[in-house]
Amino acid sequence: MGKKKKVSKTLVEKILDKEKVEYIPTMFETETKGDTQEIVTNENEREGYKIYKTLVLTGNKTGPLVGMVALDKHVSYKKLAKLSGNKKIGMVPLKDLVKTSGFEHGANSPVGIHSLHNYPIYFDNEADKADKIVVSAGKVGYSLIVEPHDLAKVVNATFGDFAVVEPE
Repeated sequence: MGKKKKVSKTLVEKILDKEKVEYIPTMFETETKGDTQEIVTNENEREGYKIYKTLVLTGNKTGPLVGMVALDKHVSYKKLAKLSGNKKIGMVPLKDLVKTSGFEHGANSPVGIHSLHNYPIYFDNEADKADKIVVSAGKVGYSLIVEPHDLAKVVNATFGDFAVVEPE
């Protein structure tokens, strides 16, 4: 008899399993763009659920924080700054991303970041109204379909209105 190939779960999946949060794994094709690996998709949804990006930002008062917005939206720095108790926020530079979050570009996950750093995490209100959302599983091209309130509970996230259609 041949050996069964053991599928190793990501840190994110292990944490969600421990917290008894149900999820459905899903894969995306990836490509290298400059010095980053990114998912290849022209879609904003997978299986009818919106894909969310995990953005690592820094605030003048709180330091690092995480904003979760749908792939087709942008963060309003003014709105998220106010929500998070900062006067100003901005994106963490790409060169500092792994040092700040523990994950490479395209693999940032609110679950992974919360487990490593416990930064404040904010989900846009659109996620509050969603049945399920798609988020990174902590590995480029590998994501999870999950119920947003279950996910928010695990990472102690706050819902708020900070996504915009056009960048500021």
